[in-house]
Amino acid sequence: MKVVLFAGGFGTRISEESHLRPKPMIEIGGKPILWHIMKSYESYGYNEFIVCCGYKGWMIKEYFTNYFKRSADVTVDLSNNDIQVHNNDGGETFKVTLVDTGLHTMTAGRLRQVLKYTNDEPFMLTYGDGVCDINVQELVAFHQGHGKICTMTSVQPNSRFGVLKIEEDGIVSSFEEKPEDSGTWINGGFFVINPEIKNYLYDDANDIMWERQPLLDLSRDKELVGYKYKGFWKAMDTLRDKQDLEKAWASDPKWKNW
Repeated sequence: MKVVLFAGGFGTRISEESHLRPKPMIEIGGKPILWHIMKSYESYGYNEFIVCCGYKGWMIKEYFTNYFKRSADVTVDLSNNDIQVHNNDGGETFKVTLVDTGLHTMTAGRLRQVLKYTNDEPFMLTYGDGVCDINVQELVAFHQGHGKICTMTSVQPNSRFGVLKIEEDGIVSSFEEKPEDSGTWINGGFFVINPEIKNYLYDDANDIMWERQPLLDLSRDKELVGYKYKGFWKAMDTLRDKQDLEKAWASDPKWKNW
């Protein structure tokens, strides 16, 4: 089963970093967050990836096409441009297909464009800016056991704000600073999808977000099931999120299962 990764957006909410590189290439612990996501999948035996490139996609292509140069010793003979690679053991078994899906293409369109690389077989899909300690094998088994076209991992993120309970007289009877359980389930990515998804990706998909028409239509047809996950999940939307992930990587990177 292959893994599709959305990696083409502009990343405007983290523009401090994304003006220089695609958001999935922003580094955590010296490696792009995209690499961290791929390592998580690889640890469960899924090492074939299809990356939907867009904004500054050439940087993603350059990173992987020159990956061995980053992870090995090399000897360069400038007289004939010969490059000799030594001890090339980066520890990864990735097989990566890098697809230019357009600069302004919406996520449904990006997915539609790469379906031809999934070989009309079930595949996984997630965003290139979020890490999780989910057991992918258990997620796949859940998907297979429900027989629906699409399984979405649903998570309960920590609240970014304190929560107040205010009585009728205006007295604050309780205050909880950033509660861990917000009580609301949201789209956490980490999808498992059957080939029939092609019937929900229409000709105008380039102008449609995956999170809008396709998921809404799947829900209407009762073909979307939620895998409720209460473990670690973190999306890197802002610079503060990046800093939080850097701190976690230095002390307790819960998503690191390799």
